[in-house]
Amino acid sequence: MQVVIQRVKDSRVSIGDKLIGKIGKGILVFLGIEKEDTQNDADYLVSKIINLRIFDDPYGKMNLSVKDINGEILVISQFTLLGDCRKGRRPSFANAAAPEKAETLYKYFVSQIKNNNAIVSTGKFQAKMDVYILNDGPVTFLLDSNNRGN
Repeated sequence: MQVVIQRVKDSRVSIGDKLIGKIGKGILVFLGIEKEDTQNDADYLVSKIINLRIFDDPYGKMNLSVKDINGEILVISQFTLLGDCRKGRRPSFANAAAPEKAETLYKYFVSQIKNNNAIVSTGKFQAKMDVYILNDGPVTFLLDSNNRGN
């Protein structure tokens, strides 16, 4: 499972003219789900995202988590994170999970964030969406459940 997370002041997602999700200060999560991913991968990333200290304390040091600031989280499914561009000119998505499995893990991922008492909004799985991002910093991180540190 791979994610791109961005610290945001504001973010929202719409389909056409219809707003389907929005947050204020918090974290925007782009989530890519691979064939071999399990609930364990989701649990690892949810814990990491919820507790990652990427928000400034009163001294301007990144020392606070999204929980500490009572921030919000917007989760957007994005299989293109898994695009392998190493060969040729067209990305290969051979490592992306099948839609049925990916949607199940996406819903599980969102439910686990909610279980951590976070305010969560989402996009719509497999939809073409417009995502507005007011990145705070900018601050952006890449996380991969297959590359866990100690």
